[in-house]
Amino acid sequence: MLLRGGRVVDVDGDRTADLRVGSDGRVAGLAAGIVPAPGEEVVDAAGLLVVPGGVDAHTHLQLPVGRVRVSDDFASGTAAAAVGGTTTVIDYVTAYRGEDPLSALATWRRWVEEAAVDVGLHMTFTEAVPESTVAACVELGVTSFKLYMAYPETLQVDDGVILDVMRAAGRHGGLVTVHAENGSAIEALRRQALSEGRTGVVEHSLTRPALLEGEAVARAGVLAELAGTPVYIVHVSSAPALAAVRAARERGVDMMAETCPQYLHLSGSELTGPGAADFVCTPPLRDPWHQEELWQGLADGSVHTVATDHCPFTTADRRSGLRGRVTGWRDFTEIPGGLPGIETRMALVWEGVTDGRIGVADWVRLCSEAPARTFGLWPQKGSLRPGTDADVVVWDPDAVQALDAPALHMRTDHSPYAGRRARGWPRLVLSRGRVVARAGSFVGEVGWGRYLARRARDGAHG
Repeated sequence: MLLRGGRVVDVDGDRTADLRVGSDGRVAGLAAGIVPAPGEEVVDAAGLLVVPGGVDAHTHLQLPVGRVRVSDDFASGTAAAAVGGTTTVIDYVTAYRGEDPLSALATWRRWVEEAAVDVGLHMTFTEAVPESTVAACVELGVTSFKLYMAYPETLQVDDGVILDVMRAAGRHGGLVTVHAENGSAIEALRRQALSEGRTGVVEHSLTRPALLEGEAVARAGVLAELAGTPVYIVHVSSAPALAAVRAARERGVDMMAETCPQYLHLSGSELTGPGAADFVCTPPLRDPWHQEELWQGLADGSVHTVATDHCPFTTADRRSGLRGRVTGWRDFTEIPGGLPGIETRMALVWEGVTDGRIGVADWVRLCSEAPARTFGLWPQKGSLRPGTDADVVVWDPDAVQALDAPALHMRTDHSPYAGRRARGWPRLVLSRGRVVARAGSFVGEVGWGRYLARRARDGAHG
């Protein structure tokens, strides 16, 4: 296939050029004036952008959450990702307390076989692990490790475990990602709310204030400084958290920050309106002024990556709650948290381009290049250089796409962006040279995706 005359934007610049896709599924050429070969399919990309396929570095597919399960599995979730322009997903394996992490990894590896685009995996530790487990994960291509500072009853680890895992990861070329909220203080606020009879949805936000996110980010920075390793903060949602990221970076800590479209477009007022439970996510949605700080962070580089934390539920499962009650959840602590977003991420960040908040090159960096570099996939992913995987998106900046649930492909019956229309959507999406989405429809194949064993970071000395 030859994509002719598009505006090609990637790490190497912004120019009008032709891109050739080879029969091996790799980029075979990128230059002006490429002459079509006999029998080669030619796609007119004039007036369109040609960019690397998106890399979503934070998803939760097929995940059990209490008595319910997220509504997208690897087949449906990755198909939706493809339609929205994302051609690589990195999903989080969760090894619960008492569970062998390598056994959990084997389960996820089986699930990945149904994926429609390529998938890498992170590992989540919920208790102390021997360094040999970290080393074994790295050998299997799982080179990043998530640790929670929140949810003390199920997921949270203490600072000593975080420090130990950071040091072990550093010795083996791994990267620690952190869910940064002060879980112990949050639990105290939750207990107080329940004791005072405050059980409504809005209490989810009131008991998880931005101040406690900022404190945890600062603490993660101190631990990374002690360990002498980089650290990646997932789903930064607030100005105090971003300020803590900047402060850590100013004193030399290699701290990277991820945010998500929900924190750029939605506000805490959703938790007081109709269908409030469908907007529960963690960290919670914030007041609108935090959005302005995050957009500024995207523009100045303080925010490193935009991912989704895709964790969708059907309305019925959300209502039944973590305990699966027929009568529904009893208070805000029983509501499953998470929002759909794997399909809409590229379009929602593109709005920043159309609004003049960020440039086209920023959009490509945030949604594709930076996550590929950070998580050991560069340059095969996030790049259009000859010889790399032909994960390519032909983006139509004028295409209009409704964001209501029936117009999308995620397996949900509601959308947090219902009633909105995105301007900018993929015209054509290629995964390793194969067309997987065309003009808003999935035309790929379940099982086409492959597992990506990711490279360790430079400087490992384990």
